[in-house]
Amino acid sequence: MHRFGLIGKDISYSFSPGYFGEKFRKLGLEDYTYQIFDLADISEFPALFGEYPDLKGLNVTIPYKQVVMPFLDHIAPEAARIGAVNTICLQGSITTGHNTDVTGFRESLRPLLLPADREALILGTGGASRAVAHALEQLGIRFRYVSRNPGPGQLSYTGLDAPTLREVQIVVNTTPLGTHPNTDARPEIPYEALGPEHLLFDLIYNPGQTAFLSEGRSRGSRIKNGLEMLEIQAEHAWKLWNAPAATP
Repeated sequence: MHRFGLIGKDISYSFSPGYFGEKFRKLGLEDYTYQIFDLADISEFPALFGEYPDLKGLNVTIPYKQVVMPFLDHIAPEAARIGAVNTICLQGSITTGHNTDVTGFRESLRPLLLPADREALILGTGGASRAVAHALEQLGIRFRYVSRNPGPGQLSYTGLDAPTLREVQIVVNTTPLGTHPNTDARPEIPYEALGPEHLLFDLIYNPGQTAFLSEGRSRGSRIKNGLEMLEIQAEHAWKLWNAPAATP
């Protein structure tokens, strides 16, 4: 058996088992399986390898993209620069952490960009936000973080006013606010300042249109959910898992 899976917390909603299950079916890989490992705490992570010796690769999601890193044998250079891991490759008992979120976000965002899209706000400061920031840097787009507990150079939600929001063109939600089943939740930003010059990107894909995106759409903003990003990063992960050498 070739076993793959997703580690996270409260992730029964994940699209990944269905996505990879369909991929395995189309490729005729009858001895391949993909499952959810819903961990109450990251301390449960090492036990997976003893319980499932046929593990070949893992994805990582909220809230473990950063805290899983000390448990791994190697971190690929780009993931190290980002400071977050969302894909783990195994060669025997050796684990290597990668980040495919940056590719997924960058290539999903790129076709939507206009020449005037030069400033962005990143809502949230978790592991996914770091990949978003790295991708924006690669695209030459300046950004600032918005956080409930802002650090140096970051904005607070209470400090994000309408004039500030009008100065940027891209707003990316990397928080879990709005994820099924809490679909009425949304980041607290001054939505009245949004307009057709804005692009709202939500990393959430379930539901397909979050309350955050609905607010933007009602004001003529361009909107995009995280489904294509997820598909791109999943394909990148699949290539890493099947590469001849997955260590840096």
